[in-house]
Amino acid sequence: MKLLLIEDDRKIATAVKRGLEGEGFTVETSFDGTEGLWRATEGTFDALIVDLMLPGTNGFKICAALRDANDWTPILVLTAKDGEHDETEALDTGADDYLTKPFSFPILVSRLRALLRRTSGSNPAPLQAGDLRIDPGERKAWRGEQEIPLTSRQFDVLEFLVRRSGQVMSKEEILNGVWEYNFDGDPNIVEVYIRRLRTRIDLPFERNAIQTVRGAGYRLARDGG
Repeated sequence: MKLLLIEDDRKIATAVKRGLEGEGFTVETSFDGTEGLWRATEGTFDALIVDLMLPGTNGFKICAALRDANDWTPILVLTAKDGEHDETEALDTGADDYLTKPFSFPILVSRLRALLRRTSGSNPAPLQAGDLRIDPGERKAWRGEQEIPLTSRQFDVLEFLVRRSGQVMSKEEILNGVWEYNFDGDPNIVEVYIRRLRTRIDLPFERNAIQTVRGAGYRLARDGG
């Protein structure tokens, strides 16, 4: 697996690169956001690790630029300790997951592997709720004949809900079902993904597939809204 690490702190970058190579990954590094975005655009990587506060082009702009170019390579962003707003903005601009500094290296590895597992799996049967269709093997989604671009984690959340269409799922159930590890961050991350999914699969089509059940969680309508 080939990774691109974009981190301007050379000490952190060197330690992370060495550790990931010890886990069997191939790692390229960039210490500048503008160069990192160029490398991400010109190269082929299985996942990106992107610090948010970078010289040149910051991590938010890197995420947005790649998604605008229909590049859906999984992105794990690194945020400051008190960067809750940063985390939300990063997810909104296209990141798939985040890790708060200072972080545990084993947690970094587990989150990377979770992202990579979901993007390199087998080819299970397509799923459907009304005219909302997803193909877990190809990791693509459609409304009718129109394909809907989604980040890796957005697709994970949507797949989880479609597989349980008609059922009310709590935030905790979504976290446990999608993140695949003991999540120790803000559970409101689920709200960020739900909001983003609605802007992709509902609002442009004047539909209401993802319904909020007050005090209980979320339900995806069996008829696709």
